[in-house]
Amino acid sequence: MSESTAEKPHHPYHLVDPSPWPIVGALAAGFVTVGMVLYMHDLPFLGHKFGLGSILPGVLLIILTMFLWWRDVVREAEFQGHHTPVVQIGLRYGMALFIASEVMFFVAFFWAFFDSSLFPKAATGGIWPPKGITPLDPLAIPLLNTLILLTSGCTVTWAHHALKHGDRNGLIQGLALTVLLGIMFTSFQAWEYAHAPFGFKDGIYTSTFFMATGFHGFHVMIGTTFLIVCLFRAIKGHFTPDHHFGFEAAAWYWHFVDVVWLFLFSFVYIWGSGPGPYAG
Repeated sequence: MSESTAEKPHHPYHLVDPSPWPIVGALAAGFVTVGMVLYMHDLPFLGHKFGLGSILPGVLLIILTMFLWWRDVVREAEFQGHHTPVVQIGLRYGMALFIASEVMFFVAFFWAFFDSSLFPKAATGGIWPPKGITPLDPLAIPLLNTLILLTSGCTVTWAHHALKHGDRNGLIQGLALTVLLGIMFTSFQAWEYAHAPFGFKDGIYTSTFFMATGFHGFHVMIGTTFLIVCLFRAIKGHFTPDHHFGFEAAAWYWHFVDVVWLFLFSFVYIWGSGPGPYAG
């Protein structure tokens, strides 16, 4: 048996080479978490208050980790041939479990919102929305953003359909439109935040509002970045009708973001902004 034959695996599985990115990503997330705590509680660090600048080191490290980890995974899939059908099954299960864990995040935020809105406390004046809070008009920017996200769900599905039928131009056009719509959504939400008649620290209504919608907006930015990577890969000729899990995972994630927004729009913006129940 030759040396080259002996080195070839005799199974369809891929044992991932040791990688520094899981631990680097965990440290980056820890830096962001500590920075957010310092910002939310207005605490000094090393004798100075940095505000949102406290999260900057963690954010930069996350961006670096995303770029280099994506580079390694793309190399495994596209050039080294490690993503066999068996490996792709494992990747699908992993992505499904990751989205399930994200669902639990939003369950926690919705739980806090419904606990406060269905059972208003004395601190809110016994009503919801609380006294002194002017909710945002759900038929203004929120409705526009709903239409934008629903349209983006259609364009990413168009791109997926084009890919499965070997239409690379349709794939690129659908992805480009989806990325553009994602950027539009984020821009409108940033404008809405800048002109909101309340701040993050103004009470339970505002904190649950900004945590739920802001966490969703963060996911939109991640999903947009995910789709930008797929767009560049599509332009470079990556993905085939029977080997495109990287794009499929991005599409799953984007549809998850769409569905979460429908719940936010229906309950936080529309139901939550109307005259709420009185405390018993």
